[in-house]
Amino acid sequence: MSSNFHLLGAAFLLGLVFNAAPGAVFAETIRCSLKGGYSEALRVQFGSLVGDATWAILGLAGIGILLQADILKIPVGVAGASYLAWLAFDSWRASLAEDTPQQQQTNTGGALRSGVILSLSNPQNVAYWAALGSAFGALGISTPDSTDYSLFFAGFMASSILWCFVCAGLVSRLFSGRGGAWHVWTYRLCAAAFAYLAFGTAREVIMLLV
Repeated sequence: MSSNFHLLGAAFLLGLVFNAAPGAVFAETIRCSLKGGYSEALRVQFGSLVGDATWAILGLAGIGILLQADILKIPVGVAGASYLAWLAFDSWRASLAEDTPQQQQTNTGGALRSGVILSLSNPQNVAYWAALGSAFGALGISTPDSTDYSLFFAGFMASSILWCFVCAGLVSRLFSGRGGAWHVWTYRLCAAAFAYLAFGTAREVIMLLV
């Protein structure tokens, strides 16, 4: 029983580390919080759970070797780089628009959809779950069974759900409800972050192709 709690706790901590790492989902959470506050930030985070759960199930299903194949990494990387480039353009365009009440209206489905797309097209998710075998080995589990996989998934998703509320709360407190100049520069910083991530993802794809 103690070993089960140990695995559950380790998975929970690994999930927190994974989710707390700055990345595209975090930048999109900030961007959407500018327009819709806590609720929009939370929708981005909830959307990212779809990708997290999808890659987790694939990794725990025992197809880690497939996740390491370039045939999967390349299309995921292309999709991720393309969407990040679009977000960079959209954020920069938003920074140039005049701050009006009409522009503060949000598309609820858009925030949720962005979270889903960003998490599904994140190459880091592929790498994380492809290395799952070594994670179990570090925990002293050489031959994990269905119970181990279930506990790991439960711990990881529990921390991911908790992080949704924590991240949305922190981001909305720091970035929403500010003045126009604050919005402009935050949008521009988000645009720069998206562009940087798009460039890095595209570079990884090119390295796989050459």
